[in-house]
Amino acid sequence: MIALLLAAGVALAFSLAATGWMSRALRTRGVIQPILVKDALNVAVPEHTHKRGTPTMGGLAIIGSAAAGYVASHLRDGVVYSDQVLVMWVAVLVMAGIGLVDDLIKVRSGHNRGVLWRVKGYITLGVAIGLAGLLVVVTDIDMRISLTRADLPGWEIGAVAWVLWAGLIIFGTTNAVNVTDGLDGLAGGAALFGFGAFAVIAYVVFRNPDLYPAVIHPFDLAVFAASFAGACAGFLWWNAAPAQIFMGDVGALGLGAALAMLALTTNTQLLLPIICAINVVEIGSVALQMTAFRATGRRRRLFRLSPIHHHFELAGWAETKVIIRFWLLAGVAVSIALAIFLADFTDLAASR
Repeated sequence: MIALLLAAGVALAFSLAATGWMSRALRTRGVIQPILVKDALNVAVPEHTHKRGTPTMGGLAIIGSAAAGYVASHLRDGVVYSDQVLVMWVAVLVMAGIGLVDDLIKVRSGHNRGVLWRVKGYITLGVAIGLAGLLVVVTDIDMRISLTRADLPGWEIGAVAWVLWAGLIIFGTTNAVNVTDGLDGLAGGAALFGFGAFAVIAYVVFRNPDLYPAVIHPFDLAVFAASFAGACAGFLWWNAAPAQIFMGDVGALGLGAALAMLALTTNTQLLLPIICAINVVEIGSVALQMTAFRATGRRRRLFRLSPIHHHFELAGWAETKVIIRFWLLAGVAVSIALAIFLADFTDLAASR
């Protein structure tokens, strides 16, 4: 437990300091986020012109601070690095790297969409499948579809199908977090809840190895999750409305990869949509909007604007009201997910 608190505390401290420094340094260098006036369908977006001049790519501070917390925790005797978590770090850095390239293109072109935006989906999908394959090759990860543990429901689909399944989870989660990152602190706050949930799950698994034999190095997974939770908390100090810095794609894709990898390695893949319910709703609203718009010959829309947080802004909700209410819903969803996990843990422990 001390290592977890150390990881979270160091990551929090580093994130507070690094994000503040980055905010000032990037603003001075003109590394600012272009603000969209109309969406791809030429629909006016909520009034966000006051955000012009806000620096971006703050996700670098999140990932760097999480790494600092993770490494600091391993200075304690008995805390060891695992090959599984090292692969997870590779996934985070690779996805964050894709986001960083796109962020740089946006800044230099002065446009809200980077040049990569038309092909970024294909790139991230291919990379996600590759990362899932790396996880299988390098580690002894259990390849069953699972809810709260490997044998529940424990569907076996074969190595190739599992790699595709896991790749889709990584791809979907990274893009869902990216879509959520549209209001100050929304994506960071939701991710904080998610990492907190995975820290609890991994720690419970660590304390009960006989009940969860399929999870590899659960304590290292808990430290990884705690590090990202602390880094997100520190970042929110600067990213809360009105934001002094945005995380950018580098942060959103990195956080999404971390959350997806935690679900895969803790055998809670089917629990992930509940833990990340806000992200699911956000990206789902985009998919529904596009489907309805195309099905009606580009005449009708389900929402005033998607992602759905913009719909509520156009309905008259203040940005802070949308953010706080979505945070509350994220907290409720995470509580439900943890209740499902702990209820199964209680039943499993009672049956042994």
